[in-house]
Amino acid sequence: MTVSKKVEQKAEPQKAPEPAPRRSWFQRMKDGLARSSRELSGNIAGVFTKRKLDEDTLQDLEDVLIRADLGLETALRVTDALASSRYGKDVSDTEVRAVMAAEVEKVLTHVAMPLELDLSHKPHVVLVVGVNGTGKTTTIGKLAAKLTDGGLSVMLAAGDTFRAAAIEQLKIWGERTKSPVIASKLGADAAGLAYDAFEKAKEAGSDVLIIDTAGRLQNKTELMAELEKIVRVLGKLDPEAPHTVLQTVDATTGQNALNQVEIFRNVAGVNGLVMTKLDGTARGGILVAIAAKHKLPVYFIGVGEQVDDLEPFSASEFARAIAGVA
Repeated sequence: MTVSKKVEQKAEPQKAPEPAPRRSWFQRMKDGLARSSRELSGNIAGVFTKRKLDEDTLQDLEDVLIRADLGLETALRVTDALASSRYGKDVSDTEVRAVMAAEVEKVLTHVAMPLELDLSHKPHVVLVVGVNGTGKTTTIGKLAAKLTDGGLSVMLAAGDTFRAAAIEQLKIWGERTKSPVIASKLGADAAGLAYDAFEKAKEAGSDVLIIDTAGRLQNKTELMAELEKIVRVLGKLDPEAPHTVLQTVDATTGQNALNQVEIFRNVAGVNGLVMTKLDGTARGGILVAIAAKHKLPVYFIGVGEQVDDLEPFSASEFARAIAGVA
């Protein structure tokens, strides 16, 4: 009888798993816009299944692009470009998406601008506005992180005096970015807080003052009047202030965003946009419609909750991502 002996082997220490490589910004944006791109690509493929490019297919394509929130102007640009080069010929959905990407990029190129800060006099005041739930406070925190990482001194002002959670959230971002936060009691006058914050930022020599505001629907007259008051008070302290009025626009809003931008622009002098929540929506095309109609600079887009998920806007990358072109 053979008796086998158990040989004990020394267990090798387990290695810590390698961290997953961080995806590129383009890949994250592409992933974020996947729903918009997938739905749009599927609808385009449905139009161009074994069909020549004729009036009917062009009309069907125009309808698809409008339903995707790209807007009539951009839809016509795409169909005109196709008609001028491919009319009466067989055309694949891949070719259509390539033309779409090129035309969307042309629309967006004029609005894809970097946020420039005038530091010849301090502070450069950034007022952040928008309707409820568009991610204003989170955007402010991410922007503060970018600016402080770039060596600028930033002060934050908790101008959303209606929500205790917004004040606390801004204080957390202040701690993360080592940016002092000016806040007051709940329900305090927002214009008064903006005044105090400007004075303190000037006294401290801060490069940038970013002011949060309460979310408000564009049809709430009294709240829009309060926003006008904040702008007016800042203008008395510095005729050029607020230097940048950023509106956060929620991509999931769809066509209603066009009206929101128009009204906030008239009331608060919006001169730049941040498009948020592009990840997980099938309505990312609304950014193209807004760009075509309002022609306001789009400084940043957001495709997630991480601090580096807010990045400067690139026309070519966005056009490729939404068209599903590699």
